[in-house]
Amino acid sequence: MRLGPRAMYGQFMLEIAKSTPNLMVISADLGRSSGLDRFKKQFPDKYMTVGISEQNMIGVAAGLAYEGYKVFVSSFAPFLSMRSSEHIRMNLGYMEHPVNLVALGSGVSMGFLGNSHFGLEDIAYMRSIPNMNLSSPADCTELGKILLDYTNNNRGPSYIRLTGIPGSKNVYKNDYKYEFGKGKILEKGEDILIVATGSVVGQSLEAVKKLQKSNIYPELINIHTLNYTVKFLKNFLFKKKFKRILVIEEHSVIGGLSSMISELIADNQLNIILDKIALPNSYVKNGEYNFLLNYYGLSSDKIYKKIIKIING
Repeated sequence: MRLGPRAMYGQFMLEIAKSTPNLMVISADLGRSSGLDRFKKQFPDKYMTVGISEQNMIGVAAGLAYEGYKVFVSSFAPFLSMRSSEHIRMNLGYMEHPVNLVALGSGVSMGFLGNSHFGLEDIAYMRSIPNMNLSSPADCTELGKILLDYTNNNRGPSYIRLTGIPGSKNVYKNDYKYEFGKGKILEKGEDILIVATGSVVGQSLEAVKKLQKSNIYPELINIHTLNYTVKFLKNFLFKKKFKRILVIEEHSVIGGLSSMISELIADNQLNIILDKIALPNSYVKNGEYNFLLNYYGLSSDKIYKKIIKIING
């Protein structure tokens, strides 16, 4: 079975540490869950754990960033985005310290641990903080490119949202050019525009491939840098005319990617119908990851059926 995003985060940081002397990786007592077991053994001087103390971790990280360290911190998505939100708002957003927050288990990938560990509202929280970059890789290949980009560039504070589990669908089978802030067009078409983010991009791509066999040709865009969504899509939509947009995200229907695009359509008075597949504004079921995706309409089969229904009116 392929490694999941949490394990690959640890693998990528091992490689980054070899060429980044001022790197500091911090965990809130989740070194193993962050895939950092090998990292802390090989680079003990670049690793720190602060215990189950996420708010304090943000303060420590901000101080290290101020002293010139390249800082990455990790914890489960709800603890990082919500429990620490005030500290992120002031120490990172307001002070603009370039700390990279790696949110483990966003969406429903924590499965049976349930709503206490599900990252359902984290985009909504983080996008409300000024100066905060929001990244959501479609697969582990893209995660590696995002981590390297934040390592090599001072982009200010960032939130990297890890969704999916070991065995989640790959989007990129070959190397590709990653561009910060620009959505990646995966499939070109004209029948409907599909905009997706995170691991459900893979589900969306599989659905599009199936639709093409039925002579339905959607255009599919992977939005990996969410805080640039409006700027990118505004320019894109003014160049190419679509009558309908379908937004697909493993996040609450409130405050995430679909909300960003709703605001774009309203603010620019665009004559576009918006459809969405997202998690409901409620506490969701516990269960195995792929079961939950299918239950909430985020599996490739359910996405395919949704688009057929839209196309058929």
